[in-house]
Amino acid sequence: MYEDDKLLPLSALQHVQFCERRAALVHLECIWQDNVFTAEGTVGHERVHSLTKTEVRGDLRIARGLLIRSLQLGLSGKADVVEFHRVEVHPGEKAKDSESTSVRLPGVSGLWRPYPVEYKRGRLRSNRSFEVQVCAQAMCLEEMLQTTIERGAIFFGETARRLELKFDTDLRSETVATAFRLHEIMNSGITPPAKFENKCKKCSLLDVCMPKITGHRSKVETYLRRTIREAMETNR
Repeated sequence: MYEDDKLLPLSALQHVQFCERRAALVHLECIWQDNVFTAEGTVGHERVHSLTKTEVRGDLRIARGLLIRSLQLGLSGKADVVEFHRVEVHPGEKAKDSESTSVRLPGVSGLWRPYPVEYKRGRLRSNRSFEVQVCAQAMCLEEMLQTTIERGAIFFGETARRLELKFDTDLRSETVATAFRLHEIMNSGITPPAKFENKCKKCSLLDVCMPKITGHRSKVETYLRRTIREAMETNR
């Protein structure tokens, strides 16, 4: 269980999934640089957050820019959209049967099932880092609302389509592990060494990180440290 002052940005999970060095550069060294991909993503999020904070469409209630947190994961952030779908309780069915996956909203009758929706740029596609981010949002909501959230979705702006997610055991375990790793990186105060990969070409911090140069330098430094250590052991 984390204290309030130890909570880290939920959005950082996506950086950890993509590249631990990027996560450290952004959240440890406070370095940021936009490219076309990050700029488009920022505009998309701002557009969503600029809409009416709450909206009612029949049996659907929509909350935008909802502040969320989890003391278990040590995360806090803002959910793009959380939909609350009315749960129908049929005659002869007990309301308690639906209460494990639904909540009661202040001043509103009935039961409502929370459903987080994260907005992303581009076309419909599967991306594990996106899935971990939405799962973390669901786990924050579960802790705050004392319920269980089984599903959520990612909305892709270019195609205006949703990818529905099931928050199964594997995804939840990976989300917990990613949050734990984020805290490890931040607590260490050390930025992981660079390692050039094809995905680096799309990273907005490519010019700052310089993986081809710094990655090579780290190998040289490791070689020198090993050589010095071996020489010292030989002279004992």
